[in-house]
Amino acid sequence: MNTTPDQRLARTFVTLADTLVADFDVLDFLAVLAERSVEHLAVDAAGVILSDQRGGWRPAAGSSERADLVELFAAQTRQGPCFDCLAVGEAVTSADLSAPSQLRRWPRFAPAALDAGFRAASAVPMRLRDQTIGALTLLNHDPVELNADTIAVGQALADVATIGILHHRAAGRGELLAEQLEATLQHRIVVEQAKGVLAEYGGLEMHDAFTLLREYAHERQRRLSDVARDLAEGTLRADEITAGRIG
Repeated sequence: MNTTPDQRLARTFVTLADTLVADFDVLDFLAVLAERSVEHLAVDAAGVILSDQRGGWRPAAGSSERADLVELFAAQTRQGPCFDCLAVGEAVTSADLSAPSQLRRWPRFAPAALDAGFRAASAVPMRLRDQTIGALTLLNHDPVELNADTIAVGQALADVATIGILHHRAAGRGELLAEQLEATLQHRIVVEQAKGVLAEYGGLEMHDAFTLLREYAHERQRRLSDVARDLAEGTLRADEITAGRIG
């Protein structure tokens, strides 16, 4: 049965709010946030960065695992709309990164985004009251100005994801938020290692390797980070993941 855009958006909010499960996987949760943001906000790519609890920010998830996009999200932890929105605690947008004013504003980020094929960038903070844990980045290939309604929906997606993460933490065993976020970022490093192992074994692009990891984890109802650790440490073979999935 066909569903309307509003119905699909409502289902996404339900998905992002439902974190009270025993096998809640923060990395997969953030990947869903990025992917659904692309779907609902009519942007070409999206990514999430999180606080590393030492005064810095690090990439945690993206709508694609393309190498140039991963590098661009990493660059946003030092400069760009994402970095600025974390400083001011509200949405920051740029409709045309090729404009001289934007190149002067972000002399490292803007050229990197243009090289990756993106002309417009926006970011909204992941926050609850006065607590900001990260930001959601939105990228477009064309120079477009996201309207107020789109930014509002993006902020709502970021807010409900933040509430979900904080709610899961509060419902757990008293785990501190700082410890949870740090563990998530460490898990992301392991996922990067596992992607490399799988990509080299199967001759795959990084995004395809990541997709196979997620599919394997979902099919076996395991956390993405656990599957990635097993592959990186050699207790899970790459051919077990690729079997029947690549030709």
